[in-house]
Amino acid sequence: MKRRHLLLASSVLAAPAAWSQTKPLRIIVPYAAGGPIDVTARLLAERVKDSLGTVIIENRPGGGGNIGADAVAKAAPDGTTIGISAVATHAINPWLFSKMPYDAAKDFTPITQMVRVPNVLVMNADTAARLKINTLKDLIAYAKANPAKLNYGSGGNGSAGHLAGEMFKRDAGIFVVHIPYNGGNPAQLALLSGQVDFNFDNLATAAANIRSGKLKAIAVTTLARSPSLPDVPPVADTLNGFAIDTWWGLVAPAGTPREIVQKLNQAFVAALQSPEAKTRFAGLMAEPVTNSPEEFGSFMKAELAKYEKVVKNSGAKVD
Repeated sequence: MKRRHLLLASSVLAAPAAWSQTKPLRIIVPYAAGGPIDVTARLLAERVKDSLGTVIIENRPGGGGNIGADAVAKAAPDGTTIGISAVATHAINPWLFSKMPYDAAKDFTPITQMVRVPNVLVMNADTAARLKINTLKDLIAYAKANPAKLNYGSGGNGSAGHLAGEMFKRDAGIFVVHIPYNGGNPAQLALLSGQVDFNFDNLATAAANIRSGKLKAIAVTTLARSPSLPDVPPVADTLNGFAIDTWWGLVAPAGTPREIVQKLNQAFVAALQSPEAKTRFAGLMAEPVTNSPEEFGSFMKAELAKYEKVVKNSGAKVD
């Protein structure tokens, strides 16, 4: 497998005795270079070099993120290897894949959540105007009055957009038809051309078409309004407790000493709170999240339990 490395610094500053100073810190990104998760990792790696020394980014894409996550799980728990955890690798894939190479609940030590990116329910603007749908309540009312007449697209079975749609159907008590596509871009093109009526799309992907008026933003999927789309209400305003967004964070192999985890947490939380990082995240429509290892661990546990129900209800499976 082709690996891509980035050397970000060359000096190692003082650290606790338990911190290894003989090797650089390696951050495994379970996705290809150039995507938003990879961009985030590289941005933060640059910001922590003064406190952690040499940092190398290693891309290990494949298996829906499972290959890279497994590499983190099986690395030595000595503070020299950490990795990116994401909603797919640590909440969805354990229920989506028939066989998993790692245990998402037991094989990792949480460090901190890094960011979340809201998803947004978007309609083709012409479709919304024709059907006189301006709000989520309008959409639900139409779907109840016209079972199976509405459809929604996604990037494929088991994708975040698919699962958001299944949660929406369940919580709203409606039946709409799911049309899976081979990736997010084809799903968005289908929406723009009117082949499907609505999608649950990543806000960063949908933003340009929302601004141009081609898509109508109906609701965001975070519990609160998004700073990037402040005039659009959350789904949760209509369907209590509805929350599904894209997130990623940092994890170490299980058994990594607490003092190392704490140092990593402090360094990356400081990087996430820097003005430079906040500005860059705003451009990605991402919201920085900083929490303790314990808080992030509780969050991942809750997400894992939530998606167990969602994936099983959807019937999605990867063999």
